[in-house]
Amino acid sequence: MNISGDNSGLPVYDPRGVVEAEVVSIAARVTSLDGLRLGVLDNTKWNGNRLLRGITERLCAEHDFAAVNQYAKESFSKNALPELVDQIVAENDIVLTAIGD
Repeated sequence: MNISGDNSGLPVYDPRGVVEAEVVSIAARVTSLDGLRLGVLDNTKWNGNRLLRGITERLCAEHDFAAVNQYAKESFSKNALPELVDQIVAENDIVLTAIGD
């Protein structure tokens, strides 16, 4: 967006830009973890796996999951491949992921 005014002929632009986003409702919260399929997505960050293992062990000690499925991204610096996201959605009810440095 060019802001007009007396700028000695130099254009001045508004750096704030415009953000356009689709409004998406958040998923309904589950009332219990028991009987659900838990997906655990490792983003391959250095300490992320250790953090996820600890949280998963604690959750499994407190809840009776129908299944616990492990997944890993190709790289922490890239989005998960669409095929991997589709697989996680199809095979799980809830998903846990974390970043650990």
